[in-house]
Amino acid sequence: MVRKLNMKTKYKWLLIVLIFGFIACESDDDTTITEVPITNGDADFSRFIALGNSLTAGFTDNALFIAGQENSMPNIMAQQFALAGGGNFMQPLMSDNIGGALLNGNQILAPRLFFDGAGPATLTATSTTEISSVISGPFNNMGIPGAKSFHLLANGYGNIAGVATGQANPYFARMATNPTTSVIEDAMSQNPTFFSLWIGNNDVLGYALSGGDGSNPITDNTMFTGAYNSLITTLTADGAKGVVFNIPDVTAIAHFTTVPFAPLDPTSPSFGPLIPTLNAQFTGLNQVFTALGVPERSIIFATDAASPVVIKDESILDLSVQITGALQAAGVDAGTAAVTGFLYGQARPANQNDLLVLPSSSIIGQVNPDAVTTLVGLGLSQQQAGQLAVNGITFPLEDKWVLLPSEQEEIATATTAFNAVIESAVTQSGLPLVDANMILNQIAADGVMFDEFLLKDDLVFGGAFSLDGVHPTARGYAFLANEAIKKINDAYNSNIPVVKAVDYPTFYPVLLP
Repeated sequence: MVRKLNMKTKYKWLLIVLIFGFIACESDDDTTITEVPITNGDADFSRFIALGNSLTAGFTDNALFIAGQENSMPNIMAQQFALAGGGNFMQPLMSDNIGGALLNGNQILAPRLFFDGAGPATLTATSTTEISSVISGPFNNMGIPGAKSFHLLANGYGNIAGVATGQANPYFARMATNPTTSVIEDAMSQNPTFFSLWIGNNDVLGYALSGGDGSNPITDNTMFTGAYNSLITTLTADGAKGVVFNIPDVTAIAHFTTVPFAPLDPTSPSFGPLIPTLNAQFTGLNQVFTALGVPERSIIFATDAASPVVIKDESILDLSVQITGALQAAGVDAGTAAVTGFLYGQARPANQNDLLVLPSSSIIGQVNPDAVTTLVGLGLSQQQAGQLAVNGITFPLEDKWVLLPSEQEEIATATTAFNAVIESAVTQSGLPLVDANMILNQIAADGVMFDEFLLKDDLVFGGAFSLDGVHPTARGYAFLANEAIKKINDAYNSNIPVVKAVDYPTFYPVLLP
């Protein structure tokens, strides 16, 4: 059906065409485009110093290497600052693109990860970076992988003699001006006119990466407050301007969201056929759990769906004694009853509230040799011990592989407290703040657009996180650099251009020049 326009509508459309035609003609007569010049505004970028940890250093794919350092966030920022009077930005480059490092010829840091077509894999190569071969600075990038807030103030943190004993940092030992200096002293000796500071992640991340097992405790809030305020006071004492980042929710990164709590596949030929035997083996224990009023701890593997791993939850009541006594009362021999109580006194199936750390994917379903030794010591034969030492199935996953809800709450509480300290410090000093916490939450929720690319937190193909699930890709670092530049422009009336996503990769090839 052909629809006719009435005369009123016809003239209405004619009027619109004439108006747009007039505008177009006017536009043709004036083709001048006013461009805002690149300026430094109220900031002086001539001596830019970046302080922080691995996120500042350019750490990616579980290592520090030349290509990653060249795409570090502060180096990207410095290249843009150079357009507005910024000076040279020197970085303590590693010796190769292998990653890792040696100490007196012995490998102490592993090579980087690469994508082998199926997932992350470690390069089978030997690093040529020797920590004992000190390199000459000064260096503008003072990002020290592994550093916590108070480490930047610690004298001797770069003493090579302390690296082997864990008293010093290998990355800083390689670049420190002398064995007794601190990171902040080496930074301030360069009289910075502008700085970036992103520190505090490791103050909670170390605890999270260790599954909250206590081997790497969260920094005390009083210590963090003192260290952070001291850093800000020192950096701004001579009038230097800068930009600061807060601490993201580390539990939202791919390292903690990739491995599902229920990864045991009944179609797996190494697991599925064992399900009937396993379920029969746990029948007596499950009856005890029910009798003790905790049926939710029962261990049952499904034949038609993925099952959760069995974990040790140190936050729940230890029922070892009760399990042992109940089994003995039911006629189980004392030795078997005692071992069962020992193994499953705080055991339960994992659930959606538990977070498994990324490395757990390589040990789930594998025999735990330390557990075998322990069980043999309790009187079991080698064969019996092996059967009861299968990680996540017959042997509950140890604390270091799982972040329990209680441990996640500790991390959340510390992160909130530390960010309050950061916000207070930057408010008093008038520094702009990049809300890395909000940015990461956006990436974890729906992703963020970076030009035509969507950055998500999925491991390998999400684009935001590198293959270690903790550190950004080059494109992720570029996005963060842009966020910092926007804050700097707003705070200091500067006009520093941002970078394009397409210029920064999400994967590094196996072989790099």
